[in-house]
Amino acid sequence: MSKEILALLEEKRERTRMGGGKARIEKQHAKGKLSARERIELLLDEGSFEEWDMFVEHRCSDFGMEEQRVPGDGVVTGWGTIEGRAVYVFSKDFTVFGGSLSKAHAEKIVKVQQAAARNGAPVIGLFDAGGARIQEGVDSLAGYADIFMENVLASGVVPQISVIMGPCAGGDVYSPAMTDFIFMVRDTSYMYVTGPDVVKTVTNEEVTHEELGGARVHAVKSGVVEGAFDNDIEALTQIRRLITFLPQSYAEKPPVIPSFDSIDRTDRSLDTLVPANPNMPYDMKELVEKVCDEGDYFEISPDFGGNIICAFGRIDGSTVGFVANQPMTLAGVLDIDASRKAARFVRFCDCFNIPIVTFVDVPGFMPGTKQEYGGLIKHGAKLLFAYAEATVPKVTVITRKAYGGAYDVMSSKHLRGDVNYAWPNAEIAVMGAKGAAEIIYRADRDKPEKMAEHTKYYEERFANPFVAASKGYIDDIIKPHNTRFRIARSLRQLKNKDVKNPPKKHDNIPL
Repeated sequence: MSKEILALLEEKRERTRMGGGKARIEKQHAKGKLSARERIELLLDEGSFEEWDMFVEHRCSDFGMEEQRVPGDGVVTGWGTIEGRAVYVFSKDFTVFGGSLSKAHAEKIVKVQQAAARNGAPVIGLFDAGGARIQEGVDSLAGYADIFMENVLASGVVPQISVIMGPCAGGDVYSPAMTDFIFMVRDTSYMYVTGPDVVKTVTNEEVTHEELGGARVHAVKSGVVEGAFDNDIEALTQIRRLITFLPQSYAEKPPVIPSFDSIDRTDRSLDTLVPANPNMPYDMKELVEKVCDEGDYFEISPDFGGNIICAFGRIDGSTVGFVANQPMTLAGVLDIDASRKAARFVRFCDCFNIPIVTFVDVPGFMPGTKQEYGGLIKHGAKLLFAYAEATVPKVTVITRKAYGGAYDVMSSKHLRGDVNYAWPNAEIAVMGAKGAAEIIYRADRDKPEKMAEHTKYYEERFANPFVAASKGYIDDIIKPHNTRFRIARSLRQLKNKDVKNPPKKHDNIPL
């Protein structure tokens, strides 16, 4: 083969790698954004990226588009590795037609989605695009639907992760919405179904891109995204970290990372974590940190539904999913946001064989018209349903309060919790002692001394875990400082757990 042909090939590759050209790449940099290929280089192991369909061009000939063809057509696709494990990736290129989606562009994305599902590896989408390519009309809409179809078929088969790194509007938002995790970059990204101009025309509201669909909106208020990062570099670094916790597909167990942290490590500080006053808060993140290997965990949706913590960590070198009520926010009560957030996380863990460790300190469900009008009944049922259908190992520790229906919901023995522990000061009851006494002994409500006696009796009867333990609802009452060791031992004995749900086409979770 002649050197001229090889030189020509390399020249074409180099030209294609420049996307929309040097000026447009510099414009990206001026906005604090990296180019599509720079993002892939940061995300993947050095030198591991193999690009596909570099020379694909759109096939539109309307509106003068036949004279505007750029190889790659606004999206960079292919595969590479993260920590040596294969991942598939597509990165939308804003410098080419604003990253807008054509039929050819969609076909490139579908190709990597199908390869990921077929070969059992995660797929990561980096979004920075202006929506559908209007010049292609229904072809671009067909392209979106093709991508959506692959999202649905790959759901529960391989992990799907979306990172919003610029505009993401209209049809573009629904592909991320069907993936397992969405992350955004603060100040440079936004996502919404309809933009500020349409909103003003239809509802007469005046709103900015940031106010309508910025990272602060979706990471804090709507819960649409699982996290927000300060810049492209931090976002991509954290996605690399997240991938290390996840299995490649539903057919694999979670990865095992050698740990220097012994499973029989004890931590005496946990004996004083829960305050003597039952109404005083404490930080449940401290327990998560002290139980997982080397204090390393990756929190999901830290700024949304703060009354429940969802995080990936490791115990004995293997990934676990932590779900924990957070007394520091709303006393750890379950409300709509917390229920939705935790249900989604529990279902992800169950899809991908990740054991679930649950720390319980829950006073019940949030009362009030706002919650009831918002459908708390259905949203709370989502979490209950998720725990009940999960067949992965489930280990539960009640650290303090487990009141009412919330006790049932939080991976109780009755929802097929495998091993259920309680700390010695745990309270498992329908409600707090004072409220219960006022209902049971309502005739004595006007007699303070009598009510104090009744409250004390109820406390003695239920303000300890021994009643539940005597009925077999709690497997053991453990010392707080031994929590890590007891959980690790339980997970070891559950390693080969094999439980299957009844045959069915699929369940019908209360959406």
